[in-house]
Amino acid sequence: MRTLRIAMAQINPTVGDFRGNVRLILDRIAEARQAGADLVTFPELCISGYPPEDLLLKPRFGQANLDALQEVARGARGITAIVGFVDREDDIYNAAALIHDGEIAGRYHKHYLPNYGVFDEDRYFRAGREHLVFVLRGTTIGLSICEDIWYPGGPPWVQSLAGGAEVILNISSSPYHAGKKRHREELLATRARDSAAIVAYNNLVGAQDELVFDGNGMIFDQEGCLLTQGRQFVQELILADLDVEAVFNTRLHDPRRRKETNTIHEPVRKLVLPDLPEPARPSLPPREVRVLDPVEEVYEALVLGTRDYVRKNGFEKVVIGLSGGIDSSLTAAIAVDALGAEHVAGVLMPSQFSSPSSRRDARRLARSLGIRCLTLPIRGVFQAYRRALSREFAGLKEDVTEENLQARIRGNFLMALSNKYGWLVLTTGNKSEMSTGYCTLYGDMAGGFAVIKDVPKMLVYRLAEHRNRRAGREVIPKSVLTKEPSAELRPNQRDADSLPVYPVLDPIMQAYVERDMSFEEIVAQGHDPETVRQVIRLVDRNEYKRRQGPPGIKITPRAFGKDWRLPITNRFREI
Repeated sequence: MRTLRIAMAQINPTVGDFRGNVRLILDRIAEARQAGADLVTFPELCISGYPPEDLLLKPRFGQANLDALQEVARGARGITAIVGFVDREDDIYNAAALIHDGEIAGRYHKHYLPNYGVFDEDRYFRAGREHLVFVLRGTTIGLSICEDIWYPGGPPWVQSLAGGAEVILNISSSPYHAGKKRHREELLATRARDSAAIVAYNNLVGAQDELVFDGNGMIFDQEGCLLTQGRQFVQELILADLDVEAVFNTRLHDPRRRKETNTIHEPVRKLVLPDLPEPARPSLPPREVRVLDPVEEVYEALVLGTRDYVRKNGFEKVVIGLSGGIDSSLTAAIAVDALGAEHVAGVLMPSQFSSPSSRRDARRLARSLGIRCLTLPIRGVFQAYRRALSREFAGLKEDVTEENLQARIRGNFLMALSNKYGWLVLTTGNKSEMSTGYCTLYGDMAGGFAVIKDVPKMLVYRLAEHRNRRAGREVIPKSVLTKEPSAELRPNQRDADSLPVYPVLDPIMQAYVERDMSFEEIVAQGHDPETVRQVIRLVDRNEYKRRQGPPGIKITPRAFGKDWRLPITNRFREI
């Protein structure tokens, strides 16, 4: 039986950390070699980190990436490795290096450059044109990069039909959003069946600014059946023995391929790699991967996104304003899971409008999480602000101005602690609030990272319940989950005084923001026209606020930030 042992290194590189990325890659090469792998793959642009964005325009960055690739090649003796890097010839290319026994034997340039959503690859790269296959131990293997496999008739199809590829390798840096795992599985299974080839998909893991990469590498056989997969949000080496002989047998029973092969006229370059001594092959243990449920998956994305943003940017500790509400409670729980309780501080900043129950809930949460808890009352500072403004505001009614003063005092306190101790401020606003502008510039929006910025309010509750279930206790007090949402900036204030209730607001917001549905289409779903009109107007007029907020973790198909590029100065209105 003709078999090939493959290793897929699901790693977490950092953009621009060439020394660290090389060390990470070489460690996994050594591990794959020890496991008797013939071939080891690494994610897209793993040498440079993904996405490098305008660093690609810096010549020294490009050269450092090429120097790092040479170092990786020298360390890849006795094995074949596929490594993502930035190639520089007549232009720059998103590329994969085919390394064999310490030498770069070939290079493949990505054909399909995404330029939608969070992607800007047309801004930087030139598209490749050449199809590449190589022969390793008698097995013909096609090489592709991320988007190349998303299109019917793309490079894997050509490599399979015209190049005879029996195994298709795809190295990827595909960002996470909720529900994307199922879409990837369906697409990869389809490509495997269409090509009658084994498809081995290796994806990046880790976080870069607002993007999270979930790993979850997968291997499908020639009939589209899942052979094995990597865990989500975890670095690991995925090992599998591929039955290549079964591919040949499947193709014998599919006469359509013979006809379709005659329709492919694109040239394919084929490299035959010299045989290496056959490695010792220790038996592979059974591999079991627990599939995360949808809410658990989002929670793990938020934990990884927070950990990597804090650590990769050189921070040791974070600070969070604790109000006793659900948003700050969830943010604090995520921070503790990401960084450890010793690296998280909570701050209570009560005013005369803070209810005793909220103060009690905030302290209970801090004790439950085991975090340091500071109390900095704002009442005296608020009164000083009002006195300072009393002449200018004489004769005017109190309104949202005084409410926002309280939020800005709290923002100032948190930023002062950040400056003094080097703590990163985590903001606590959710997507429902960010969408509608129910937040205060330079107040509760002040900070360095917005953990739940892309989490709708009703999902916030489900995530908090998940955290408690996982712990088997009330980490987040039940009273926090059941109380009516309130900013507590005036007597008897409720969020519902300013916004539709969240079970009504969230579906409208998601239809308008994430799916670009029109007013008429949203109303046709059964929503009240006046409520839809209110939400759309709030979303449209608060772009200036969102543009000034900190980055946050993308977990929905369309998040504010890279995904959302509306002009601030804009007279178009949906209604």
